[in-house]
Amino acid sequence: MTSRATGLAFALLAVTIFSIQDGVSKHLGDNYPAIFIAMMRYWAFAGFAVLIASRSRGGLATTASTRRPLLQVLRGVLLAVQIVVAILSFSLVGLAQSQAVFQSAPLLVALLSMPLLGERVGWRRWTAIMVGFIGVILILKPDTGGFDIHTLLPMAGAVIYSLYSITTRLASRTDAASTSFFYTGVAGAVAISLVGPFYWSSFEGNDGYWMAALCIFGIAGHYFLIRAFDYVDAVIVQSMSYLQLVLVTIIGVVIYGETLGFNMVLGSVIVVGAGLFTIYREAMAGKKLQKMDPSGEF
Repeated sequence: MTSRATGLAFALLAVTIFSIQDGVSKHLGDNYPAIFIAMMRYWAFAGFAVLIASRSRGGLATTASTRRPLLQVLRGVLLAVQIVVAILSFSLVGLAQSQAVFQSAPLLVALLSMPLLGERVGWRRWTAIMVGFIGVILILKPDTGGFDIHTLLPMAGAVIYSLYSITTRLASRTDAASTSFFYTGVAGAVAISLVGPFYWSSFEGNDGYWMAALCIFGIAGHYFLIRAFDYVDAVIVQSMSYLQLVLVTIIGVVIYGETLGFNMVLGSVIVVGAGLFTIYREAMAGKKLQKMDPSGEF
């Protein structure tokens, strides 16, 4: 296999595993507190992050060294909160609809990058953002019946994940990717462990095995994602993440009996199209800046 094909294979494995993880999260979220499930996931994630850091060049101490500790801790807390919100969304709103709204995150990142990162957004991306939000409105608007307040949960999750992405970009200006990965796991695990034990529950039946599988899926997914970045550009991996919407929707329909309304399908197509265009335009803007200053110092 070529390096590109290898990278695409790793990205596909990561997306597939994360999709299965979402399906298992819904099953557990229907029966146990979301904070408790997220805490168990984070303990496994933190262990994996520490293992990766200890095996990296310079070891754990070098990886944990950061110029912006408060920002790194904030990133970890934001992602921990987002995971809790996502699990709640899967249980109260549904896999397919929640995942469709989550796909608006690149649009929100582009929108927030102006005030928070000082980036310029041209008219093409502005148009994509506005069109994408029309898609979000379609997804949130039911084909029949009244508005369900629970549908605001996935929207909140998308906003929180966008803030996490923005803070990750800020951290990347001073810290290595390995350092950010370490704090994502460790800071998030510490933060959620301050609250999670109050929601401790005992697993019934085979749910303990499902929880163990959820943790393994999380570790495997992150491993394959890291490997994908070794072979292909981030923009390619990010674009492939939209496949997760398709896979999660299949799981929601086949396993959980979810139904797809016309509004949701049309809105999803619009959001994915706008998101892919936004990712493409950001990649082009990044290449243009790199040509202006190949050193990467702007």
